Amino acid sequence: VCAICPPTLFLALQELVEQLSSNPDEAGSQQTVAFLRRLFPRLKTWFEWYNTTQRGPLPNSYRWRGRDKDTNLFLNPKTLTSGLDDYPRASHPSADERHVDLHCWMALSSGVMATIAQLLGEPYEDYKHLHDALSDNKLLSDLHWSDQLGAFSDYGNHTKAVSLVREKVYVPPGQARHQFPVARLVRSVRKAPKLQYVSALGYVSLFPFLLQILQPDSPKLEHIFRDMRDASKLWTPYGLRSLSKTDHLYMQRNTEHDPPYWRGPVWININYLAVRALHHYSNTEGPYQEKAADLYQELRTNIINNVYRQYVESGYIWEQYNDGTGRGQGCHPFTGWSALTVLMMAEHY
Repeated sequence: VCAICPPTLFLALQELVEQLSSNPDEAGSQQTVAFLRRLFPRLKTWFEWYNTTQRGPLPNSYRWRGRDKDTNLFLNPKTLTSGLDDYPRASHPSADERHVDLHCWMALSSGVMATIAQLLGEPYEDYKHLHDALSDNKLLSDLHWSDQLGAFSDYGNHTKAVSLVREKVYVPPGQARHQFPVARLVRSVRKAPKLQYVSALGYVSLFPFLLQILQPDSPKLEHIFRDMRDASKLWTPYGLRSLSKTDHLYMQRNTEHDPPYWRGPVWININYLAVRALHHYSNTEGPYQEKAADLYQELRTNIINNVYRQYVESGYIWEQYNDGTGRGQGCHPFTGWSALTVLMMAEHY
């Protein structure tokens, strides 16, 4: 159950079925349908695995499994299964958690499954009913909207009163210090956790927008666009940072040997989804259409300019980019998801 990642393949499948629907008579359409027919049995198994093993505590809620159990050593236990590793989640992992990004992935994937099933003449009603339920903006808000944060949030057993401190190692009188274990950095909890929304503003907060689950007239878009454009929160001249500068875990190490990863740096994969979503909302009638169009132009330009500038200076495409300087960092060369910049240049979403 632990060795999973987000079902991003459904983004490619969504593109495939949209192309098929818009050009059903093209020569390649028969090959596409044949491919989907071969793929469908495995897709069903894959989807059902997600829908059963990752279910949350409430109806139509979801929870990533596989969070780190050794909470004594982590400032915030990692959620590797989400693909966002050290992004802040509930401080104390429990079965009560609800994860908003996974909810949105399941809303997307159930919709794609319904479309493919109907296209192939397979039973599709269950997929469609689930998609309709998970896409319901009221349900999404009931499960994941934090009035205090003014953003979509995870829910779980959580406290902000945590820090890493050097553990005390008792050395008996007359004994040499080097004969005893090295003092580790361990987590100190100064206030007991309670069930509440997780007060972290960042990439996870954006998922209802990123995967276009929100209706174009949703007032929540106004909150999201405001936070995105706020330089004290997510906005940088190089793209959207992964965690708000106002968050208490912004650029904080997770362990003594684990530097911040999804706690500030700019990641191109999520920024691509943001630009893609802005393109969608800017071309869909609604009260936030003009704002989406402005943000689209500005964010797209910032990302492309910085990735290109860093490539010229260093000769590499990078895993992530520093939110303060724009400099490439992490693995390189990294022409995996960072190459999505080319799709932004082509405006192909």
